[in-house]
Amino acid sequence: MPFFARLKLALRFLFGGGELPPPLAVLPPSAPVAPPPQLTPEQLHASALFLLGLLQREGRLLDFLQEEIAQVGDGDVGAAARIVHDGCRKVLKQYLPLSPVMNEAEGAQVSLSTGFDASRFRLTGNVNGAGPWRGALKHHGWVVNAVQLPAVPSTVDVKVLAPAEIELA
Repeated sequence: MPFFARLKLALRFLFGGGELPPPLAVLPPSAPVAPPPQLTPEQLHASALFLLGLLQREGRLLDFLQEEIAQVGDGDVGAAARIVHDGCRKVLKQYLPLSPVMNEAEGAQVSLSTGFDASRFRLTGNVNGAGPWRGALKHHGWVVNAVQLPAVPSTVDVKVLAPAEIELA
């Protein structure tokens, strides 16, 4: 129905000069809607795989996690962890800046009222009753302030988290 015909009908109805027409019995035919394309797991999770690749590139996270460290000395593990920490922290600061859910110091007494956001707070220990609850903050939690991940280039195979490196002589 054209705009002005609808406007005229609405005004007539509002000012008591008419009734609404009966609903249309037959809707005009519409083109069939194609189902959305099925995404592969790699396509569906491309940004997560890309982020994991960034953590590997900057912090060698996968190398560290895939290494068997049971027989490695604590000093060597600590030195490797420092490199991994610095690189991975750089990636988080650049692409997923974080802040604590609660600013209080760990160990501080905090209160939660009934109806708290369960995605931001987890009660542990002797949980009973309907609240409010009071207890010691064991971990301040983390929340992402912004998601600033780069677009995943279509030419990148996101399953390759780190390419093999070959040094030529």
